[in-house]
Amino acid sequence: MTISRRLLVHSLLGLFLLPPPMASAQNFPAKPIKLIVPFPAGGPNDIIARVIGQRMSELAGQPILIDNRGGQGGVLGTDAVAKSAPDGYTIAISSAGALAISPSMEKVAYDTLADLTPVTLVATVPEMLVVPTNVPAKDIGELIALAKSQPGKLNFASSGPGSLPHLAGELFKLTAQIDIVHVPYRGAAPAVNDLLGQQVQMTFLDLPVLLPQIKAGALRPIAVGSMARAPTAPDVPTTKEAGFPDLRIENWYGMVAPKGTPKQIVTALHDLATKAMADSAVKEKLAQQGATLVGDEPEHFRKFIADETAKWAKVIKDAGVETAK
Repeated sequence: MTISRRLLVHSLLGLFLLPPPMASAQNFPAKPIKLIVPFPAGGPNDIIARVIGQRMSELAGQPILIDNRGGQGGVLGTDAVAKSAPDGYTIAISSAGALAISPSMEKVAYDTLADLTPVTLVATVPEMLVVPTNVPAKDIGELIALAKSQPGKLNFASSGPGSLPHLAGELFKLTAQIDIVHVPYRGAAPAVNDLLGQQVQMTFLDLPVLLPQIKAGALRPIAVGSMARAPTAPDVPTTKEAGFPDLRIENWYGMVAPKGTPKQIVTALHDLATKAMADSAVKEKLAQQGATLVGDEPEHFRKFIADETAKWAKVIKDAGVETAK
């Protein structure tokens, strides 16, 4: 056998003897993971990511580096993940707004299910319908009756156009067949301030944002949009209990990776995240934030995103919400 032929044979044998692609996943992660949070530090998304990321780091034996990239309601940070290398070392915990609502409201640089790989639904946080104490309604029936008696006179606050609280109010209008006026704010804090100042008459917001004011007696809870009553507000009925099963409104946060991330790496990330979520200390910390941990399979999360996208796209269309697309 000639030298050149022998070298060719050895080269071919080498190809066959290479370890399978999943071998690299067996040692994953071999270096720090960047976890993008597409909102500023201190908010619900950031708190959830930091608590889970810390436990993931302990389990993996590698740092989980939180990278806050706020802007455009979560869109900018989510887009950064979509444009990252698909190696599992840049991921995000993003929100319902960036993953399921914004693509129907405005031009975004990514297609959620085409450009991102779902890993797991991390947590849900119920939206609470509240009114200031000068509004005489004590339950959702009385609030609807009040709105119908004054069409176009009552306002609902939101944390911004196209936000989940905005679309929650639009869904409330459609479901209850009432005429209330949207007043957008630049975030939840100024919306709550004007609610306390009795400048607006109602809002849907994440329960943790409202809970301090509810406990202080400054805001009156009307209903919670989750399927079950919130452990942190057990006396407040669900919208389903109040007779409006279609008025289910929960914010949610999910882990995503770039498109093309190998399945074995996605599985490794999923396993790390769900093990972290199963930790009793993690559950307790996030329960205090009003969050219910989920930890589903990637394909279930993919379907969940698709269903949520369709749901809110229909609300946007049916309510005639102005979009920037």
